Amino acid sequence: MEFKPLIGITYELLFQIVNTFLLFFILRKLLFKPVLDIMESREKEIQDNIALGEKTKTEGITFKKEYEEKINSAKNEGQEIIKQATLRAEQKSNEIITTAKQDAHSLKEKATKDVEQEREKVMNEIKNDISDIALLAASKVIEKDLDKAKHEELINNFIKEVGESK
Repeated sequence: MEFKPLIGITYELLFQIVNTFLLFFILRKLLFKPVLDIMESREKEIQDNIALGEKTKTEGITFKKEYEEKINSAKNEGQEIIKQATLRAEQKSNEIITTAKQDAHSLKEKATKDVEQEREKVMNEIKNDISDIALLAASKVIEKDLDKAKHEELINNFIKEVGESK
């Protein structure tokens, strides 16, 4: 039994090997190199995008913190403004109430004075009417005419007695 080699070394095999290496170098030069360059540039671009994304994320977080601080500051300012407006409203309300009380008091005093003046005026009219009635009654009873001084004295005494009885 004789062993035959599976692959025999022949000139066709040599041409096949040379053609394969030649094809490998040509494809390497024309295809592999540009494809590898494209892959490297794409990888670099992806790395740049990742770095840019991280930078943007960091900036976004910073902006978010600033935004939240500004919102909190605005809320605090708003609450302070509302608090001050409430205090001013309370002060204005107190001023209005005080002014109204003073006006009411002054109106009450004026009304009291007016009532007192009217009372005095009515009392004087009543005194005059009473003196006229007393004079008429006295002149009818006495039927003689008294002098003016005597007349005044009688009227004043009558008025005093009537005033004291009230």
